Amino acid sequence: MNVPLLDLRRQYETLRDEIEPAVREIFETQRFVGGPAVEACERAMAEYCGAAFGCGVSSGTDALLVSLMAEDIGEGDEVLTTPFTFFATAGSIIRSGARPVFADIDPVTYNLDPEAAAAAVTSSTRALMPVHLFGQPAAMDPLGRLAEERGLAMIEDACQAVGAEYRGRRAGSFGDYGCFSFFPSKNLGGAGDGGMIVTGDEARVKRLKSLRNHGMEERYHHHTIGGNFRLDALQAAVVTIKLRYLEAWSEARRANAERYARLFAGTACFRSGAVRLPETAPERRHIFNQYVIRAERRDALMARLRESDVGCAVYYPVPLHLQPCFRSLGYARGDFPVSEKAAAEVLALPIFPELTDDEASRVVEAVEAFYRDDA
Repeated sequence: MNVPLLDLRRQYETLRDEIEPAVREIFETQRFVGGPAVEACERAMAEYCGAAFGCGVSSGTDALLVSLMAEDIGEGDEVLTTPFTFFATAGSIIRSGARPVFADIDPVTYNLDPEAAAAAVTSSTRALMPVHLFGQPAAMDPLGRLAEERGLAMIEDACQAVGAEYRGRRAGSFGDYGCFSFFPSKNLGGAGDGGMIVTGDEARVKRLKSLRNHGMEERYHHHTIGGNFRLDALQAAVVTIKLRYLEAWSEARRANAERYARLFAGTACFRSGAVRLPETAPERRHIFNQYVIRAERRDALMARLRESDVGCAVYYPVPLHLQPCFRSLGYARGDFPVSEKAAAEVLALPIFPELTDDEASRVVEAVEAFYRDDA
């Protein structure tokens, strides 16, 4: 049995009759940039996240960049974040002209460790950029206190965490900016690139909407230097439809995680500690953008699963402080040992909402077979 890491075709088949008319309407009106579809998506996302305002942008990466631009963060400034995340987190900081400063992660949630973050703040730190990795929120209470005490802007990288919750509040609603991605593989994905920024501040959303459109407020009158960071109407229409189903999909992912826990409980590889399952920290709602295990002999296991037609992937094999393009930051191997250990052990297994019982059983059997045969 071939088990894909993700199968978006199954999702599309259930939504075809809603998505295709919405896309046709965009073509019939020829309103491809801005307009009612984008405005409706902004309102729906803001309401869902518990924020007052939304600003559609061209990608999750650009959501991070535009938020930094809105705070006038640039040369000489530092932004504190995690080294165990997708490249865009630190890449957006570099593109703003600022310097990313890393602090190590919590080994259970893979998110920024508040104590490590506090120790890394300097007089040049302007913003804190926590990541809600794999769909589990970071520890936002202590991180929020740190930002408030040190006068830092809070930019949440919630690109993997739409619908995740910390103590009853949705990811993206804690900081000055909450940044989301609509990349197709995300829990809430479009038909291409797209993103959203949510905020509770009317002045901030006004500035964001100017920056995404070349710094323009009145037509051809540019009050600041922005860029072309607009959300396409086609993407907005697709995302707005999918948002109606997000809660059901999130609960299906959570149910799949519980099913994996039951299936792995009976395996020797789990009982021996060769495989460790993801944990949800207290007072969190984990929405499992990825289902990430820790595995002994991870690379060999990954190769065997792929040979067996079981989808899997590593998020992420090289922490950011060891990426060649960030060599000038001056970090070295051993600086962030928790992140480095995670990078060597993590492996994502299929968790998409439409995963069947037979497919989940096949995944667990393939993992168990590797350790049994490799003993």
